[in-house]
Amino acid sequence: MPQTIDLFKLKIVLKNVVLVFCALFLVANLQAQKNKKDSLTYRLRLLESTNQFDAKDSTHIKLLINLAQAYRFINKDSLYTISNRALDYSNEIGYNTGKIMAWEAMGCYYSDEGNTTESLQWFKKALTLARANNNKKRELNIINNLAYDYKYEGNYAEALSLFLKGIDVAEQTDDKLMLSILNESIASLYAEQKDFKNAFAFYDKVLIINKELGNEITSAETQSNIATLYKDAKNFEYAMFNINKSISTFEKHKIYDWLAYAYEVKGSIYLAQNKYQWALYWYDQSNLLHEQRLDDEREEIQLLNGMAKVYLGLERDSISLQYAKDGFRLSKKIKSLQGQKDCSETLYKIHKNKGDFDSALGYLEVFKKLSDTLSKDKSKQSLSLLETKLKYEKEKQDLIASNKTALAKQRNYIYLGLVLLCISLIITFLVKRSARIQKKLNKELKEKSKVVIERESELHEINKTNTKLFSIIGHDLRGPIGALQGILKLFTDGDMAKEEFLSFIPKLKSDVDNIAFTLNNLLSWGQTQLNGVITKPKRVSLEKIVSSNIQLLSEIASGKSIKIMNQLPENPLIFADQNQIDIVVRNLLSNAIKFTPENGLITIEAQEKSDMWEIIIRDTGIGMNKEIQNKIFKNTTNITTYGTNNEKGTGLGLSLCKEMILKNKGQIWVESILRKGSSFHFTLPKAEKKYQQAS
Repeated sequence: MPQTIDLFKLKIVLKNVVLVFCALFLVANLQAQKNKKDSLTYRLRLLESTNQFDAKDSTHIKLLINLAQAYRFINKDSLYTISNRALDYSNEIGYNTGKIMAWEAMGCYYSDEGNTTESLQWFKKALTLARANNNKKRELNIINNLAYDYKYEGNYAEALSLFLKGIDVAEQTDDKLMLSILNESIASLYAEQKDFKNAFAFYDKVLIINKELGNEITSAETQSNIATLYKDAKNFEYAMFNINKSISTFEKHKIYDWLAYAYEVKGSIYLAQNKYQWALYWYDQSNLLHEQRLDDEREEIQLLNGMAKVYLGLERDSISLQYAKDGFRLSKKIKSLQGQKDCSETLYKIHKNKGDFDSALGYLEVFKKLSDTLSKDKSKQSLSLLETKLKYEKEKQDLIASNKTALAKQRNYIYLGLVLLCISLIITFLVKRSARIQKKLNKELKEKSKVVIERESELHEINKTNTKLFSIIGHDLRGPIGALQGILKLFTDGDMAKEEFLSFIPKLKSDVDNIAFTLNNLLSWGQTQLNGVITKPKRVSLEKIVSSNIQLLSEIASGKSIKIMNQLPENPLIFADQNQIDIVVRNLLSNAIKFTPENGLITIEAQEKSDMWEIIIRDTGIGMNKEIQNKIFKNTTNITTYGTNNEKGTGLGLSLCKEMILKNKGQIWVESILRKGSSFHFTLPKAEKKYQQAS
């Protein structure tokens, strides 16, 4: 005897330890659920804290309603308050989606309160507006909620009719999730009527849809309901298999309202087998969830009655009585006839067991009365379900027959239409063929016109080039050559003495140098115009190009007492065509000398940019006004200018400089102040590894 007592105490202790650990686990997980709800609250507060927040914005309204729905099985008062606020905002701005969602949420509140009269009104309003706005997603949710309200009222026929209509909408919109939910709802109707054959038939459809969905949580919800069906059919092995799989999924994803239901179902499976200790363990798990966070009175009734039965089986009548009374009170509150019947039966057994026969008799009468009512209703509902299903199938067959008749008529119209279409196609083909021929001719004409325009443009450019060439030849070559020719003729004819001729030698040398320089520019420019020059960039020392040109032009600069200063940094390397840059530097340096008065200063600098060198040639010359600055780099402009010693220039050199710099991927520009000097700037790529590889 002592050994038995010790063993019993040990079982009690172990059970309590397990319950403590489970409680800790559930509290931790419930906090995770709270965090999920709090994330919605956080997003709401974040939105409300922005500078441009508007309480009546549709985003804010949707967040409010989502938060309200998150409170549905946690705090019904919050569901009601937040939904009302969202509804006020939606009414003020005429936001129909907000109205639909808020009305639906209000319907859920009243449904959970057991006030189906009120909830039906809200659901019907929401359904009407959802259909008017062609909002199929909301329509399906509302149909499901509305059908459940009819089911709670005991109007199974209307519930089935709505579920079937919902299935039609879900099939039209290919909403597989709602197809699963609606088919499962129909299965639950048959399950409550103990029509296991039809219930399993609909669950088979649900399982196929769930497989297509591939959603673990949806599948777990179905497994919980199937477990209940297998329990009622006394197939406890299948019932336990399904409920264990669903519990594993709900615990993994922390779906606590469904987890509480699954724990209660598992407890009821053990209860049906009179395994009271195990039943109590799982009922305690479910009860802990309800006490900590959930506010789902409809499910709580089944839990309370189940726990009352467990404690009755354990011969702990006083605890059993308390749970049964709580369940009965809650059933009356939300007007659940099934709940009142189940709890009154349990109360009858408890009072009978205690020897309180008066109370037992009172609850027995309540039980019998409700049993008779529900039994009659169930018989009627079973018949109604059958009639509704047959009526729905007949309507579907009639619709199919009507469609066939309509299709036959349409087929005749189609044949006639096809004949007319063939005639139309032939006419269209002929018209399009004619249009294609015309389009082809127009295209050819357009292409020929384009070629003519291009050739005209090329000819115009050639004429401009010829005009510029002849202008330069006439002004810059013919004059100095003519002057040289005249002096030589005077000398050879004896009209000029040798001494006098020799005095003209410096002037003749200067003229010949100018002719040579101009001729060299002219040839280089002519090649660029005829696309004859190919740019061959390579790694080049800018220092060498500048030094050689300073040396070349030093004699001319010395003649005007002009000092040229090379201020380049140490050995700057560029990636460019050496010959072309040599022409650029020579022209710019020559121009600087030409337009700088005696005793002037010319400096050559270079500044390193990110991937370019910027070269600057500054002079203290006569400068130029804005008009000339805007013209000097234009190919179409032929400017004749004179230096400080009356040196003549055509602007050809600057045009050539621009061509060369652009070919080397650089830019050129001028900055000048009249009577103070000019600075010519141009950029060239730096010689880096990537340029070497390209070379």
